[in-house]
Amino acid sequence: MKTLVVTAHPDPDALTSVVAHRLADALQPSPVEVVDLAAEGFDPRFTRADRHTYLTGVDFPSDVAAEHRRLDDATHLVLVFPVYWWSMPALLKGWIDRVFVNGWAFSIDPEHGIRRNLDRLTIHLIPIAGDDAGVYERHGYEQAMRTQIEHGFIDYCGSRRGTTAFVYDSEQDDAQSRERAVRKALGAVRQGIRP
Repeated sequence: MKTLVVTAHPDPDALTSVVAHRLADALQPSPVEVVDLAAEGFDPRFTRADRHTYLTGVDFPSDVAAEHRRLDDATHLVLVFPVYWWSMPALLKGWIDRVFVNGWAFSIDPEHGIRRNLDRLTIHLIPIAGDDAGVYERHGYEQAMRTQIEHGFIDYCGSRRGTTAFVYDSEQDDAQSRERAVRKALGAVRQGIRP
């Protein structure tokens, strides 16, 4: 039972990376791989080749095929990301756009509709939010993100929804509160992976 932890932050010392590596440590001795999309230089741009793959369900670009192989070995995927403008960073969105495509994550059958192919994968989310939970609740940001990511992405591919654990107030000076929020999120996701 392998867990793939994917991050998308340009600063390797940012809280996003710290949380990803702490989660990997917490899941030991189970096999875990931390993927830092920024450090690896993943290209998030959806190109003409990606469009061809989307339309045909074949001919995956080599970098996308490599991601498929990595994901094929996983039973759990954890996305750890900073919240940018009430969503995920462009790098992570581009990774999803390019990797979770027709012919792999789902299949389009003109006669039978869409077949969702990733029922073997459970996807967990750890959004790192700068604001407090009250701001997210008052403006509906958390629900909007859940709808976009849980329903629009996870459900569409037929994956199982895992744990979504926000880390709020990540940019506040209160290190103790931040640490409590991180521990709570890590505990919730760990419990969702290893009950």
